[in-house]
Amino acid sequence: MQLKDLLTEDRAVSPVIGVILMVAITVILAAVIGTFVLGLGDQVDENAPQASFSFEFADNGGFDGGTGDYVNITHDGGETLDNSTLEVQGDGSTDLSYVSDSTWDDAVDSGDQIVYENVDSGETVRIVWTSPNGGSTNTIARSTAPQ
Repeated sequence: MQLKDLLTEDRAVSPVIGVILMVAITVILAAVIGTFVLGLGDQVDENAPQASFSFEFADNGGFDGGTGDYVNITHDGGETLDNSTLEVQGDGSTDLSYVSDSTWDDAVDSGDQIVYENVDSGETVRIVWTSPNGGSTNTIARSTAPQ
């Protein structure tokens, strides 16, 4: 066999490309079926909502005659959120306590405010969103109280 014949030979190109295409299609099909069989397809659209919050900390002895420093949290914009999916958490030595004079209605809209007391100096306050379908939680806003 001569070298010239090897360079001009093209019979094996078509079967190789065919095998590569069949393997690629099989892998893609297996990934799609596996995603839905394992239930991962249901979680694709469970992204945390996009919303902006501002935190105003005050250390003047409480809100409306309360006993501790407080934080005023305001929804500044973004998606309207269901109040039942939100939780305000602090990492201080005392639990944050909700001030009854302030409220987020069932739907937390832009401009809505809520106040929590017993904020420690340097404490990080978080707004945690929990998926209504259960399982996943995301911190959608956080701020740290001044020292």
